[in-house]
Amino acid sequence: MKQLIFNADDFGMTRGVNEGIIRGHREGILTSATLMANGLAFDDAVQKALENPKLGVGCHLVLVGGKPVAPPESVASLLDLQGNLPDSLAGFVARVTTGAIQPDHIERELTAQIEKIRGAGIVPSHLDSHKHTHAHPWVMEIVGKVAQQFGITKIRRPVENLRDSWETSRGEIQSVSSQIVAAGAVRVVASRFETIAEKYKLICPDHFLGLAMTGQLGPAALRRMADSVEEGSTEIMLHPGICDADLAASGSRLQQHRQDELDGLLDAGVREAFLQRGIHFISYRELN
Repeated sequence: MKQLIFNADDFGMTRGVNEGIIRGHREGILTSATLMANGLAFDDAVQKALENPKLGVGCHLVLVGGKPVAPPESVASLLDLQGNLPDSLAGFVARVTTGAIQPDHIERELTAQIEKIRGAGIVPSHLDSHKHTHAHPWVMEIVGKVAQQFGITKIRRPVENLRDSWETSRGEIQSVSSQIVAAGAVRVVASRFETIAEKYKLICPDHFLGLAMTGQLGPAALRRMADSVEEGSTEIMLHPGICDADLAASGSRLQQHRQDELDGLLDAGVREAFLQRGIHFISYRELN
């Protein structure tokens, strides 16, 4: 059997992103989303999530960008001089790898983020992370420990088959080449990731799609992606949203891309392409 999760990242980033995610779920094929505890529109996202109980909602762990949820003095090594989380993935990875960030500070921040989501009345269905920081083995070890403490048993494995990435990106190689490189970099640590996931008894979908095509999954690309769904369970990562002034002010590199991906989720031809191939839509809640 082929089971497919359509997961939207960045729930809580802005009201427009929230609206896009809810439209993608209610009017389209979106089945899950992950909530940013430090998102500027967190409260709006929580309200929308509670109003749409069929949407599976997990925690989008944030270690890059924005303000911490934990008291700043308790996670000081994680923050810059302005009290913000690192503004780039490369900077974060460098500081983690050199030991400049204390592991217990990462643990405190991740714990605070999950506690905030649970305190708002949402039991996270799964975990993933902003910019895929949990692919770093040292971070993944902490994520596994925190997940176990909260009884969370499901997590994204952001390891993509590069053959599928290349096939889906036909005609768009120029715009996604850097993302294909990123997908290749994650594959380097895949075996270590899987060892840690097994250690903490974390369940992952069998397959993952969307990293190389981040922000590029409009209707045509999603229809092509239907051919890449294999037997077992698969997650497709998306970033739908409404492109508005709040999104422009957020500094996110994904702007009109989010509207394009929402269009893909709402496209009747996309839904039909997956259903014709006998693919069953599930959320992370149904993953077993």
